[in-house]
Formats: sequence, structure tokens, C-alpha cells
Amino acid sequence: MLFAVVAVLGYLTDLITKIIAVARLEDADPVVVIPHVLHLTFVRNAGAAFGMAAGFTIVLTVIALTVCVVVLRMARQLRDPLWAVGLGLLLAGALGNLTDRIFREPSLLQGHVVDFLQFPDWPPSWPVFNIADVMINVAAAIIVVQTVRGIGLDGTKADQKPADDEDTDTDPDADADTDADPA
Repeated sequence: MLFAVVAVLGYLTDLITKIIAVARLEDADPVVVIPHVLHLTFVRNAGAAFGMAAGFTIVLTVIALTVCVVVLRMARQLRDPLWAVGLGLLLAGALGNLTDRIFREPSLLQGHVVDFLQFPDWPPSWPVFNIADVMINVAAAIIVVQTVRGIGLDGTKADQKPADDEDTDTDPDADADTDADPA
């Protein structure tokens, strides 16, 4: 349930902010929110992060669709709340940018992603990005943390057996200390 709530709220947040950005920022000068820190600058990005892979919208669309399918399949195994948040954010971000690639200008399946958040004075020149990009990066961080911690989608540690796979050994001394003096 947490996965679905995060995914839906994240997707709607990205969609609404992009609608507002198109309505208010397109053909306008950048809006300074916090001088030297955050500007709202409208950009249509034909590529991926940092403007890479411009001209490969179809390939990026297929990759995003694949990510969405894989995340939805993984979601069936979710029992850990942090994994649920991470995968929910990943799905929301992937769907947000995928929606742009499918439906936005210049044409169906050739759309450019709407970006509007900018850190103008961050070296090196930081690219303009959107809420979906933020969600994808936060999701990546959560996935790395959970993986390093050895926590599986079901919430179990990598070295921990799930409850239904309990040891069926009947010898109570089977796990006894083997370094004990035999004498």
C-alpha cells in the first residue's frame, strides 16, 4: 500500500509541477527563488540527464517502460517500508518523465521532458531538472542504502532466513560450539 501511495503522490506532484511550469515559465525569463541557489528556468530536454542522448527519445522511452515493468513486478515482493518508498519514488519518477516523452511536444513518442529547477551557481554547471529527476535520485540512494545494509525487498537481512524456512534439524546439539574440548 505504501508503495502505491508514494508512486501515485509522486507522479501527481511531478505532473502538476510540470503543468504549472509550462503555463507560467515557458517563454518567460528565469524566476529567482533564492539568489545564486535556486532559479526556475524552463527547458525542454530531448535527452536524458544532463542533456545526454538527445535524439534517442524512442530508446529512452523503451528504457523507462522497462524500468516501470520491472519495478511493478518487484513490488509484489515488497514487505520492507524503505524499499516501498524507494521503488515508489522510482516508479513515479520514471512514469513522470515517460509521460513527457510520450505526450509532449514536438510529437507523440518524440516528446521532450519538461525541466524547470536550476541551481545556477553550482559547479560544474548543474543541469536544469524536474521533480521526477529528484525522485529517481532519491530512489537510487534508498536502493543503494538498502542493498548495502543487506535488506531484501521482503525486509529480511541477506544472512537471515525467512520465517517459513526454519531449520528442520532435530538434533539440539547440531549448532553447538565445535571448538569445545572433546575430552
